[in-house]
Amino acid sequence: MSDLGEIAARLAALSDDELLAVLHTATAGRPRLSWVHTAVVEAAGLGHAGAEAAVSPTTATPQSHEQESGSGASGQVGGLSPVPAVPVPPTGIPSGSEVGGYSSSGVPTFESVRDKVEQRFGTAQGMGELDRQTPAGRSADEQWEAREKAARERLAQIRKSLHGNDVESNDP
Repeated sequence: MSDLGEIAARLAALSDDELLAVLHTATAGRPRLSWVHTAVVEAAGLGHAGAEAAVSPTTATPQSHEQESGSGASGQVGGLSPVPAVPVPPTGIPSGSEVGGYSSSGVPTFESVRDKVEQRFGTAQGMGELDRQTPAGRSADEQWEAREKAARERLAQIRKSLHGNDVESNDP
């Protein structure tokens, strides 16, 4: 049964209850698949009890599930817990919603957007400073200043000529 196509075909042939029982057994005790296990438990209404229906006539129900059915504890700690086990991410390690700067629904977080904007702004400022330090950058700055000076002088001439026309039109 190592061929994935054969496994998929056999799973597809199972009834819903049988498939939920297989998924319940396959995901039990796997921390990275705890969310799948929780969904299967909720969908099947199993709680912490073992699989109700056998997957196949040769499938045996593990002893650990029968022992856990009334306790409500995961059994990994060794004591009885009045509160069902809930996976909690350790502190200091980013949760799945924070990894990569995106939420679980794929939306960028505010912090990641702010970091990207600040990084791009800093890069642009640095490039501008480096560009002004090169001979070509200084030449462009000098050309810009020369054009600005010429534009101010031309504007002053235009204003002077307009004021001259105003004075002539007011004198009869």
